[in-house]
Amino acid sequence: MHHIEQVYINGEFVSPHGTERFDLYNPATACVIGQVRLADAVDGERAIAAARAAFPAWSKTTKQVRIAALQRMHAAVAARHDDLLEAVVEEYGAPASRSAWMASYPAEVIAQAIAALEAFEFTTVAGAARVEMTPLGVAGLITPWNSDAGFICGKLAAALAAGCTAVIKPSEMSALQTQIVTEALHAADLPPGVFNIVTGRGDTVGETISRHPHVAKISFTGSTRTGKAILRNAAENFTRVTLELGGKSPTLILDDADIKQAIPLAVQAGLMNSGQACVAGTRILVPQSRKAEFEQALALAVAAVASGDPRDAKTVVGPMVSERQWQRVQGYIQKGLAEGARLLAGGVGRPEGTRDGWFVRPTLFTDVHNQMAIARDEIFGPVLCVIAYRDEAEAIAIANDTDYGLSALVLGGDSGRARRVAQQIQAGRVLVNTLTHEPKAPFGGFKHSGVGREMGAWGISAFMEPKSILS
Repeated sequence: MHHIEQVYINGEFVSPHGTERFDLYNPATACVIGQVRLADAVDGERAIAAARAAFPAWSKTTKQVRIAALQRMHAAVAARHDDLLEAVVEEYGAPASRSAWMASYPAEVIAQAIAALEAFEFTTVAGAARVEMTPLGVAGLITPWNSDAGFICGKLAAALAAGCTAVIKPSEMSALQTQIVTEALHAADLPPGVFNIVTGRGDTVGETISRHPHVAKISFTGSTRTGKAILRNAAENFTRVTLELGGKSPTLILDDADIKQAIPLAVQAGLMNSGQACVAGTRILVPQSRKAEFEQALALAVAAVASGDPRDAKTVVGPMVSERQWQRVQGYIQKGLAEGARLLAGGVGRPEGTRDGWFVRPTLFTDVHNQMAIARDEIFGPVLCVIAYRDEAEAIAIANDTDYGLSALVLGGDSGRARRVAQQIQAGRVLVNTLTHEPKAPFGGFKHSGVGREMGAWGISAFMEPKSILS
């Protein structure tokens, strides 16, 4: 059993003021594997005060000092790779196809921030003015459970690169990953108060951070519903925000697509991270003229996806993170059937051969129209919809007929045509015949998928304001 009894404030592991204990589960067994003692609003206040006290000195550090600090962070986090790998399997249920990436990404994203900082221009000239990029102050970083360690390291690295100090509120459901990352960051020997990590609930610690007058910036990744609440809270103090929220991403397969190339990419895009991904391409748009062909190929591909024990090398889809999430996904599968969608693969219940864990059958619906709940709502599980379109114009219209706009994928034989289609899709990132991630490019969403951008120079700039000086 794991027992996590401390939070990290002002360079020290300390017992929190909060006394509530939260059970940690292994989603593959539905068994309790430990407890974490949660921080409360008092702990949030203390963490903010520590970050505020550390800000004047850190904000005046040179680029070289910040790079050196990030390099120490990178080395310390990379050294805990194996511990992180075990944690993401035990606590999150990530299968081998995902867990290896989740264990490596926290160090990689720090390395990416170092590269961005090395190239970043803090001072530019605009006409007669000298424009200086100025750090905002204390940054509140609120991270989700579907890639906890990576989000902590990515947001923190960008904030520190900009000259901000930070208070981090990770998901209470990811306490094992948080503990390992916190120990690694402590070993990197940063000045006390530059970063603080307080695991607690959103309605206590998260609320404190989002309402606090001494928090100058909030960076949040999570649900659109919570993002709206943070935006309302932040308005009171004009707190700057970056919100990376939900998605209902389209995978648009054009009529000239090579089916052997398109199907693996479409399925991978839809089922990545066991479907628990904001960028998951869960709406698969296919031409009416080839609907039967694509239905058959997609059904075979989805039915062949192994869902089960994350420690089995064959597993592609692991368990849902919690019983609540499992119930949510089951409810949407039932809703799809009730709405009249036709089931091509999967369905309600657990996959064959699984028992107690929160496992889901990878599910594929067809005869779906864009007004059905399964086509409009972010399910956050391995549930895919096939939607037919008549022509290219209708395909683009369907792709854009959503409250979200985070990511999209266009698959087609003529790459030039596919790029022209991509330019017409309302999303912060559109991939064309690839699932490759580019860390130097901005990442974020249109519409209800968020506000602002992360990654690369955009990620650093998000923690700064430009100041014009004329003389």
